[in-house]
Amino acid sequence: MTSKMIRPLPRRSRFRGEPPARRSLLRRVLRWGGFASILVAAIVFGGFLRFADSISTMRPPAKPKADAIVVLTGGYQRIDQAVDLLRDGAGKRLLISGAHPSTTPNQIRKMTQGPAELFSCCIDIGYDALDTIGNAREAVNWIHSRGYKTVLVVTNNYHMPRSLSELRYVDPETEFIAYPVVNSDLKTKNWFSDPNAMRVMLAEYGKVLLASARNLTGFGRHAGLRSETTTAEKGP
Repeated sequence: MTSKMIRPLPRRSRFRGEPPARRSLLRRVLRWGGFASILVAAIVFGGFLRFADSISTMRPPAKPKADAIVVLTGGYQRIDQAVDLLRDGAGKRLLISGAHPSTTPNQIRKMTQGPAELFSCCIDIGYDALDTIGNAREAVNWIHSRGYKTVLVVTNNYHMPRSLSELRYVDPETEFIAYPVVNSDLKTKNWFSDPNAMRVMLAEYGKVLLASARNLTGFGRHAGLRSETTTAEKGP
């Protein structure tokens, strides 16, 4: 058998109909696409670790003081803490933002066991906010109507970064001071091995990324307020 008979077929015969230049371009696209995917995944994962560390180490200020207090609804523990801050003189007035329309001030007072005099003189309840975007707009409207310059923001520690981001997006002039409500000691607890804690952290981190993209581009922002949503649904 001669060498001609066992010589391998030319490369172009094995890849019929596909020019070498096109194959080379496809390989480069796939290679750089793979590198870009790995880089994005590394950035997202690194961002999550940083987010988780900031949440787990977040603590409220020792002696908080501001013109007013805003608490974002989502649990009576938050409202309890905000009422205690108001009672201790950390702010002149309190806004409970995002209450359900069926919830009465008396129900909130009984749940928090707050003094009736405090609720009647110094606590306002906002019913217009539907979500965190709505909380920010409702709170800022209240802040501007009363001329406050510094405001304590009370919400859960994992919810604080997104809340501050939305508030500062709507009102970059007001000084917002974080007062996180810490449900558990995530620093000493292995939250990464707790499915519930991990689920909450991942979900909130995803929301933070979406909120950051939305605030950066302006795309996808909605009203967040019952009054504006109802008006839009009714139409002209």
